[in-house]
Amino acid sequence: MKKLIKIPLLYAVAMSVFLTTCTAFVLLDAFVLSSSAIVIDEKPIVCDDENTDVVKEVDATTDSYTESATSTTIYKSISIEIITYEGATLYIADIKLSNPQYLRSAFAKDTYGKNIRQYTSDIAENHNAILAINGDYYGYRSVGMVIRNGVLYRDVPRTGADTRALLIDDKGNFEIFEEGSETGKALVDRGILQAWSFGPVLVENGEIATADISSQNWVSSSKNPRVGIAQIGPLHYMFIVADGRSTLSTGVNLTQLAQVFKDRGAKIAYNLDGGGSATIWFNGKVINKPTYDGQGVYERGVSDIVYILGNQE
Repeated sequence: MKKLIKIPLLYAVAMSVFLTTCTAFVLLDAFVLSSSAIVIDEKPIVCDDENTDVVKEVDATTDSYTESATSTTIYKSISIEIITYEGATLYIADIKLSNPQYLRSAFAKDTYGKNIRQYTSDIAENHNAILAINGDYYGYRSVGMVIRNGVLYRDVPRTGADTRALLIDDKGNFEIFEEGSETGKALVDRGILQAWSFGPVLVENGEIATADISSQNWVSSSKNPRVGIAQIGPLHYMFIVADGRSTLSTGVNLTQLAQVFKDRGAKIAYNLDGGGSATIWFNGKVINKPTYDGQGVYERGVSDIVYILGNQE
């Protein structure tokens, strides 16, 4: 009888240890352990250890910020407006370009892979940006289309209720794309330069994409820090970042963000990674007040950014 009892107990203990170890590894693999697949640029970049939660304190002494920049060679105009909307502080960048090639994307550490992170500000500075926002945090997921600057990195369609990605073609025009309806290679062959797969779609054909917003089930529907990107017209774009999770700014929900884009003339608008990642950087400075934990103003490491190229030397 003792042997019959002892063997199952040992087995149960062993299985418990095994399952606990496996669970811990899965969580580490999903959120902490980095895995690089492609190095885009071999130049040395100083960054925090990617095996820790990457956060950097941001100078939040400026209560208001408005600045504009003009160039005849790269961007026709970039203006930043700060508004208060439904209890939230929104940073609205209106961008007019002279060439679609100046709307670009970049990976953390110039490397495509999982859980590779760097501050939006550092990526922007390394790429001579004038304006940047964080991207879709592709490294957090193993599915979703990833095309950056005309190169296909991942062609694994999402499944479920929200499977529409944002594309940008070589003329600078936005397009909403149902993942899986066309291969990534076919997209690149027809001139697609960028593909982001966070979502949901906020505005389509100038109207709020109510069905997309209501059907998605993985982005919080409550008020939060938000990041969105939109096209208003040919080579005319808009970035919006909303602060949130603080006593100074409540954040916005998806419908509210969509409404702001619509009111300002967006034809297509798309939701990118928000929350603690929500960051807008302009002309050498983080101008919003990102909060990682609601207790302070911190910039968080992200997988990628969307940026406007600055003047080249």
